[in-house]
Amino acid sequence: MISKTEVMEKLDQLIPNPICELNYTKDYELLIATVLSAQSTDKRVNLVTKELFGQYDLNDLQNLDIKSIQKIIKPVGTYQRKAQYIKAIARRLILDYDGKVPNDRNYLESLPGVGRKTTNVVLSHLFNEPAIAVDTHVFRVAKRLGLAKENDDVLMVEKKLMKFFPKAKWNRLHLQLVLFGRYHCKSKNPECFNCPFKLKCKFFAK
Repeated sequence: MISKTEVMEKLDQLIPNPICELNYTKDYELLIATVLSAQSTDKRVNLVTKELFGQYDLNDLQNLDIKSIQKIIKPVGTYQRKAQYIKAIARRLILDYDGKVPNDRNYLESLPGVGRKTTNVVLSHLFNEPAIAVDTHVFRVAKRLGLAKENDDVLMVEKKLMKFFPKAKWNRLHLQLVLFGRYHCKSKNPECFNCPFKLKCKFFAK
């Protein structure tokens, strides 16, 4: 069994300065960008949000016609549904919080298209609330390293990671696990032979 100390130390060596790769300058931009990132890549999301946020602010988005939003965000996939989410989120934030994103998990999870993963990302980055957002990369890495079981769902993986790692390290580790999965422990063609965890990795052992 791999130790928490080993994971943290080796991730610190491999990814010493982890950062969120979604581009944003306003709180609502991070929220919307994270919604758009579902089943897409940060690189693709950054391309569409550069155009979207470059042309429209939150008030514009609540009033903009759906087709105009769809045209811009089409590259991220499931764009018809996501366009509806953007308008609804803009409307709710303006109506309920004068356009600000609140530090309120229950409220955020009540927004269209915003689930637990998106909420964890927002709370972690905007408010420094301890959280581990389990995206596809974290989900894969946790299972390959034996930190979760193969049949664990997303919530169970999150709970196990929170139990395994110290709370003070959650936000940093979340980013490190995302970046490790994105660039090293990839879904296809993972860089196993250069991996610092290969001797303890279930996936490499197979």
